Amino acid sequence: MRTIDVHEVIDNARFNRYHWMVMFWCALLLIFDGYDLFIYGVVLPVIMKEWGLTPLQAGALGSYALFGMMFGALIFGTLADKIGRKKGIALCFVLFSGATLINGFASNPTEFGICRFIAGLGCGGLMPNVVALMNEYAPKKLRSTLVAIMFSGYSLGGMLSAGVGIYMLPRFGWESMFFAAAVPLLLLPLIFYFLPESVGFLVRQGRTEQARAILNRVEPSCAISADDILSVGAAKSGSASVLELFREGRLLRTLCIWVAFFCCLLMVYALGSWLPKLMANAGYSLGSSLSFLLALNFGGMAGAIFGGWLGDRLDLSKVTAVFFIAAAVSISLLGFKSSPALLYFLIFIAGATTIGTQILLYAGAAQFYGLSIRSTGLGWASGIGRNGAIVGPLLGGALLGINLPLQLNFLAFAVPGAIAAIAMAVFAISSQRSLGTTADPALTAS
Repeated sequence: MRTIDVHEVIDNARFNRYHWMVMFWCALLLIFDGYDLFIYGVVLPVIMKEWGLTPLQAGALGSYALFGMMFGALIFGTLADKIGRKKGIALCFVLFSGATLINGFASNPTEFGICRFIAGLGCGGLMPNVVALMNEYAPKKLRSTLVAIMFSGYSLGGMLSAGVGIYMLPRFGWESMFFAAAVPLLLLPLIFYFLPESVGFLVRQGRTEQARAILNRVEPSCAISADDILSVGAAKSGSASVLELFREGRLLRTLCIWVAFFCCLLMVYALGSWLPKLMANAGYSLGSSLSFLLALNFGGMAGAIFGGWLGDRLDLSKVTAVFFIAAAVSISLLGFKSSPALLYFLIFIAGATTIGTQILLYAGAAQFYGLSIRSTGLGWASGIGRNGAIVGPLLGGALLGINLPLQLNFLAFAVPGAIAAIAMAVFAISSQRSLGTTADPALTAS
């Protein structure tokens, strides 16, 4: 009879087909999530014209989904620590896919906003739970890389949204973009069947037979038998209260994470919502302005993967701080007249260091918080960050409403990048100081 630490097995496991399977389904969920989130920026120029919306009204309408995401992250992140990640993910998936489908039937801004709020609840709850699940199953030496690759599905969803929009908007209208959300719902039985539950949650629930079966697939060489005792040494049996996020030396770093999430999501959603419209105002056609959204999300995917690779070799918080500096510089330069090649390059870098850095923040927060409070920590960080996501579209609408020069619009979008860089630098310094005095994991390389 052996006593086996569940997390030690997973941390030291060799990457195999089971890890690929978990990453595939998590990435697929985030593709659908990204499609639903970026769809508003794609249809915005059309619905503004159809419903006669002012920029400020359009910004407010775009924020409805983000209000929903804030509440969804706070509610479902904490709930999943109690009912399990798998149930929490399935519930969120049905919520945002169903609401997005119904959104296609909206006939006025009020109905549209209600559907976007409900969809936002599901989108906001899905992200922290998927990240927490992938983080739990990833081997320690590849954790940042695998979470980043998985989360690049979010950028793929944004690219899919822009690509579908280029084809479908002129032919079938904006409603068709939302009707396409019916397709993911058909995959729900497969997702629920193949997506595994958190092993730590299974052990705490006394479902040790299921936990053993999963661990034998994660690391077959362990050959765990029915006589072996499973333990979750890294987890505490206490509650998943939000107060735990501030205990045992976590106060300053939790606040830094919240500031970084707020600023990063402000930039992501300001650009995601208003980049096509800003470029259309600058004289580009609708198709061309949507192609900028493609470049933004392609950059996000590349930035996440490259940043995750760097994070597994260097200090992830320092990598994140440097990315934020690059975000501030690249977004500032977008407002100046450039050649098409340079413009696409700057948008690519902006995507890599905003969308990509958002993904690094999730990976870093998942590593910082212990198992018993991981979904709670991610949920609250994401929920606080959603306030920035709400401000982003509103800020863009307000700036367009007062007819500021293009350069000042982008400069305003860049300022949060500098603030976030400072927050992550403080996080890195605090983590280094705590290494000798606390056992809490920090955002350092494995």
